[in-house]
Amino acid sequence: MIAKLTHAEIKSERPGIGELAAVKRFPVEVIAENIRSLYNVGSIFRTSDGALIEKLWLTGYTGFPPRKEIDKTALGAVESVPWERSENTLSLLKSLRQEGKTIISLEHTNKSIPYNKFDYTYPVCILLGNEVGGLSEESVSLCDYAIDIPMHGIKQSLNVSVAYGIVIYHIIEKYKEKYLK
Repeated sequence: MIAKLTHAEIKSERPGIGELAAVKRFPVEVIAENIRSLYNVGSIFRTSDGALIEKLWLTGYTGFPPRKEIDKTALGAVESVPWERSENTLSLLKSLRQEGKTIISLEHTNKSIPYNKFDYTYPVCILLGNEVGGLSEESVSLCDYAIDIPMHGIKQSLNVSVAYGIVIYHIIEKYKEKYLK
């Protein structure tokens, strides 16, 4: 018989906020560039917590904590996800590349590879773009690769926080397959 776990049972399996500093995070950083919806930012925080990424960067005009709209969807993840604000995405990308990170845009480009067909190398940095216009041309031009999510209906893309959830969990699973067997 399947039985739903209680909140207490689920929570007992998770590290506490004080224990997170000792937990090894996955070698993935994420840049959220010009995300207009604070609710999407909150969802990105919550997904980043679940995926245990190394760092979340909020760039351009992406909103940043403290904001009640972010907190509403983040549900505390603002406290558990290492994050930083950087106004200039381009200088951040150059810096992350110098640190040896592979830079990948989640964007439709002339060279995009379906996210589930790409061979990821780590450490990696994933770029997420604006809900309407996507990533800036300048940011895309500084990426090593581009991935996208194949769309089968009439819409060309998914909501940015939904797309991020699909892709980040795939990237984490690929890392675990390669390095945590």
